[in-house]
Amino acid sequence: MSSPLPPLAAIRVFDAAARHASFTKAAEELGMTQAAVSYQIKLLEERIGAPLFLRRPRQVSLTEVGQQMAPAVADALNLLRDAYATARGGAQGILTVSTLLTFASNWLAQHLGSFHLAHPTLAVRLDTSNHLVDFTREEVDVAIRSGGGEWPGMAVHKLFDADFTPMLSPGLAASIGGVHEPADLLRLPILDPGDPWWREWFSRAGQPVDWLAERPGSSMGAQAYEARAAMAGQGVAIVTRALFSAEIAEGRLIQPFDIVGNDGNAYWLVYPEGRRNVAKIRVFRDWLLAEVEASLGNTGPRAA
Repeated sequence: MSSPLPPLAAIRVFDAAARHASFTKAAEELGMTQAAVSYQIKLLEERIGAPLFLRRPRQVSLTEVGQQMAPAVADALNLLRDAYATARGGAQGILTVSTLLTFASNWLAQHLGSFHLAHPTLAVRLDTSNHLVDFTREEVDVAIRSGGGEWPGMAVHKLFDADFTPMLSPGLAASIGGVHEPADLLRLPILDPGDPWWREWFSRAGQPVDWLAERPGSSMGAQAYEARAAMAGQGVAIVTRALFSAEIAEGRLIQPFDIVGNDGNAYWLVYPEGRRNVAKIRVFRDWLLAEVEASLGNTGPRAA
């Protein structure tokens, strides 16, 4: 005999209250009164036999039992929403993608047009930051992450290696008569000399690295910004070449050497394993992997 299920209305109220840490905000989200929210929470606590919230003036917080229950409830409600959307006609609505700024601006934004043509009923919303998204608490469907590809509970698909190499503007290179050997870079401003990629690359190039600690320089926080500074002739940036193929092709950046560094990291498409077959995630995954293959010719492993 299967175990009885709690009332769905109470589950929805619990999920909202857990996310907001507030009965008042949960009531606003659900279009209910605060008294109705309190009643549904009390009803659920009676069914479970344990308190789910600690009540304080103007604030509530989850108990240990509530903390254990909240992620599972959020996942279950997401699965219900996905199943409902699929039954209504498959991939539609909004797909929220958490992604790194440089990947969004220098690759994804340039390719999304073909996705929109193929899936006109599915809108894509980009959330750009270095923040490591928590799928159990944030309204995000998929993420683009940089790293080693080991995230427990996540389905991961490799997009391309996060290799790195110096790049600069043709004008800056010409200012010293051209860049012919790695040592020539020492005669130019280095953007973000504290970036560990520089030490790795100069070591591979057979050059000393101690001087990097003495070089002044600011950190811009994203490859996109450093590449823009490089195109403006402000210095030499070290960036992932796959993200700047257009700038290289147009002659705005040059890659003076074939020497490429790699610290074992790559760019990955990531989402919860349990959501692998959600329609909107499935179509975006299939499109993204095919688009990367077509544009970059990546032959690396696709999934783990």
